[in-house]
Amino acid sequence: MKNKESEKGQQQKKKKKGGILLFAGILSAAVILIILYPENRAASIQASYDLFKELIVILPAVMVLMGLFSVWVSKETVVKYLGHASGISGLGLALFMGMIPTGPLYIAFPLASILLKKGARVANIIIFLSAWACIKLPQELMELRFMGFEFMIVRLTFTIVMVIVMGLIIEKIDGLSKSSAAPSIED
Repeated sequence: MKNKESEKGQQQKKKKKGGILLFAGILSAAVILIILYPENRAASIQASYDLFKELIVILPAVMVLMGLFSVWVSKETVVKYLGHASGISGLGLALFMGMIPTGPLYIAFPLASILLKKGARVANIIIFLSAWACIKLPQELMELRFMGFEFMIVRLTFTIVMVIVMGLIIEKIDGLSKSSAAPSIED
C-alpha cells in the first residue's frame, strides 16, 4: 500500500515539474519573441493582460461549478451515459453537451477532466471538446443567416461526422498505446 502511495506521489511531483517546465518554456518563448519583435510588444502585453483579466473573472466561477458537478454527478451516472457501454447514445449526448454551452473552450477542459476521471470514454470526451470548439447552436444560427441553409447543413454535417470519426480514432490510438505499455509490478 505504501509503495502505491509513494508511486502516486512521485507521479504527481513529475506532473507538477512538467507543468512548471512547460510554463517556463512558454514564458521564455514569449520573452524571446518580444525581444525579437519589439513593434509587437505593446499588443502582446495588452492581449496577455486582457486574457489574464478574463481568466480571473471566469475561472473562479468555473471551478465552483466543476466542484459542484464533481460532487453532484455520480461516477455511475457518467459511466452509464458517457462510458464505454453508452454506445451511440453516448456519442450523441457528448455531441449535444458540447453544442449547447457558449463561452471559451478553456472552460470545457476542467469538465472534460472530471468526466474522464469518472469513467467517460475517451471518444466521448474528444467529441464533447470538439463540439464545444466548432459546433455551437448560436454559431449555427449566425451561419444560417449569413451563409445560407445549404452551406450551414453541409458544414454542420461534415463537422459532426469528422468530430465523431476523430473521437473514435483517438480512442483507438489511446487504447493501443495503453495496451502496448509495459506491464507494471502489480500486473
